[in-house]
Amino acid sequence: MAECSLRVLALVTDAFGGHGGIAQYNQQFLSSLAACTLVGEVIVLPRRSALSPGDLPHRVHQRRPVRGKFAYSIAAFAAARAHWPVNVVFCGHIFLAPLAVVIAKLMGARFWVQVHGVDAWHELPWLFRRSVESADLVISVSRYTKRRLLEWLGIDPVRVKVLPNTINPCFRPGPKPTYLIDRHAVHGQKILMTVSRLTTWDRYKGHDRVIRILPRVLEAHPETMYLVVGDGDNRSQLEALAAELHVAPAVRFVGEVAPEELADYVRLADVFVMPSTGEGFGIVFLEALATGIHVIGGNQDGSLDPLADGELGRVIDPDNQEELVSSVCSALSTTPANVDRASRFNAQAFTEHLHALVCSNFNTGH
Repeated sequence: MAECSLRVLALVTDAFGGHGGIAQYNQQFLSSLAACTLVGEVIVLPRRSALSPGDLPHRVHQRRPVRGKFAYSIAAFAAARAHWPVNVVFCGHIFLAPLAVVIAKLMGARFWVQVHGVDAWHELPWLFRRSVESADLVISVSRYTKRRLLEWLGIDPVRVKVLPNTINPCFRPGPKPTYLIDRHAVHGQKILMTVSRLTTWDRYKGHDRVIRILPRVLEAHPETMYLVVGDGDNRSQLEALAAELHVAPAVRFVGEVAPEELADYVRLADVFVMPSTGEGFGIVFLEALATGIHVIGGNQDGSLDPLADGELGRVIDPDNQEELVSSVCSALSTTPANVDRASRFNAQAFTEHLHALVCSNFNTGH
């Protein structure tokens, strides 16, 4: 390893081979980190990911995922020892901070923590708080998460930086895919869409809010179909709500879709809506913005960052039905611009931002 090349041990929940927002963020983060001129090697230890992560970026080495707290802790110490010396320990989730800080101290390494969303919004027990407070650098995916973190964490705000999500270039403007129009029999219909998990834990996403306003939306736009992309244990409750409100024929639960079809699904929509109240950032907003469709999100969480406080998409009070109805109906009445509005969040911008953080915080001549 070259004299000034940093060796980074990354302890993460999910990475290459995984799915979901955090896995996607980590994949781009670790790829961009490995491309930094100051970094010589990135060793990744995930708690869960595919056993076959596929082709890894140059200078990235991902070890086999290890489930279980105790087993993961043992594996983390073993990885640190096997790859000694380690210059930086990166902690990809706040709940891994106590383990990561101990390894950093034993290695004489710098300590770097990532925070995403709701897990960092409320005060955590003493051990987690002290662990994060000792970090040389904390990065947050949004201004909102940073602000909520600093409400309970005793750390110099200068050490907390915002590094927003980035976006896969497969999300770009294009025509509605004919094969999906045929698959879902939505010829000539206006498509309202939400893409997210449907678990009980994710109720804050606001699917129920959209279903509750559908009777009024359908009065003004009877050709509307609400496509719900994603699955989970809360699906049956949402289906029951649609039936109760007599809008079930206008709600289509698509379930999980193949990753290679997701961009096409977003292009199928006229309006993407997710009136969330607990979003750490919301990469799905970027995906919708990049395809050029109308985008509506909430104003009470990290959704404000991808929507640029209303500059790139509409932001509304998710608990105000009048605002939600008005925004959805207005969007359905207007043809989408079909222009990429997420270019400020592209991979190049993300990589440049990350490299600047590495150079300003870890350029110590290791």
